[in-house]
Amino acid sequence: MSMKVTIDGIPVEVEPGTSILNAARQIGGDIVPPAMCYYSKLEGSGGKCRTCLVKVTKGSEKDPRPMPKLVASCRTGVMDGMEVQNITSPEVIEARKGVVEMLLINHPLDCPVCDQAGECHLQDLGFEHGAAKTRYEFDRRTFEKIDIGDKIQLHMTRCILCYRCVFTADQITNTRLHGILNRGDHSEISTYISKSVDNDFSGNVIDVCPVGALTDKTFRFKNRVWFTKPVDAHRDCDKCCGKVTLWYKGEDVIRVTGRKDVYGEVEEFICNTCRFDKKKTADWVIEGPRKISHKSVISSNHYEFTPLPVVKTNPVLLEANKEQFERDTRL
Repeated sequence: MSMKVTIDGIPVEVEPGTSILNAARQIGGDIVPPAMCYYSKLEGSGGKCRTCLVKVTKGSEKDPRPMPKLVASCRTGVMDGMEVQNITSPEVIEARKGVVEMLLINHPLDCPVCDQAGECHLQDLGFEHGAAKTRYEFDRRTFEKIDIGDKIQLHMTRCILCYRCVFTADQITNTRLHGILNRGDHSEISTYISKSVDNDFSGNVIDVCPVGALTDKTFRFKNRVWFTKPVDAHRDCDKCCGKVTLWYKGEDVIRVTGRKDVYGEVEEFICNTCRFDKKKTADWVIEGPRKISHKSVISSNHYEFTPLPVVKTNPVLLEANKEQFERDTRL
C-alpha cells in the first residue's frame, strides 16, 4: 500500500515509513531539502542540524490540520494525503537562513585554505541562505589540536556536530575509538588516546564529513579539487567493494575517495588500503570520467573536446599575417 504526499505542489507516491526528505528525493530537483547530518546509509542519523526543516500544511486525509511548527523532514514520516512546503514557503526559507547563521557562529571562515572547499555542503548553504553579516558578538569557539591518526586530520573548529563520523565508526568498523566528549558548547569530536583512529575503514569518516573537520592528510594542501579530474575505477579488493573515484592532477592520482551520489553520500564504503595505499593508475581498472553536476564548481574544469573545423587558409594571406606579427613583436 503506497501513500500519496504532495511537496511544493508536486505529488509523489511512496512506501509507508518513508520520510519527507526521502519522498522529496524521489521527486528530485530544487525541492529536495538540504541535509547536513542525515545519511541514508547510517542508522540513527538525522535530526541534529535542522537544515532540512519544512512546513506541513496538511497532516493527512484523515487529519488535515497543519502541523503547528516546522518539522525536520529527515525525521518526519509521510502520511497519506500530506501536503508539504519547502522552497515555496517564506517561513521555511527564513528559518533555514537562521539555521545557517547558527551553524556559522563558530565556524571559521577559512575556505581559502580548507581542503573541503568546492565539496563543502556548508559552503553551499552559506551561499544560498547565509546572511552577509553575523549578529554574533563573542569570540568563536576554539579547541586544542588533537592528533587522531597518521592519515586523518581533525579540525574541531570546523565541526558542526552532525555525528556522521561517530555513526560511521560505530556501524562499519570493529571498534570505535572516537566520539563526542563534554556537553553543550564544549562538545567536541575527540579521542581519549592520541593517534588511535587507525582501523581498516577509518578513512570513511573523511567521506561522510559534510565540512572540513575531517580531511585526508595525504591530500592536504596538494591541490584544489576544481583543478583535479575525477575518474571512476575499480580493483579486486579482499576488504571492500574496490569501487572508487580517482582524482587526477595531470597523470598523477593525488586522492582516492568513495563514489558519491548527487546528495554527497558514498555509494559503498571503501577500505584504507584502496584509499591511501593505491595511488597509481596501474593499480586500477579505469572505467571512465565521473559524471559531475553542472552546478558543482568541480565541473568548471571538465569539458568535452570538440575538434575545430578544418579551414583552408589562403597562403598569401597567411604570409601577410606572419609579416605583420613579426613587425609587431619587433616594436
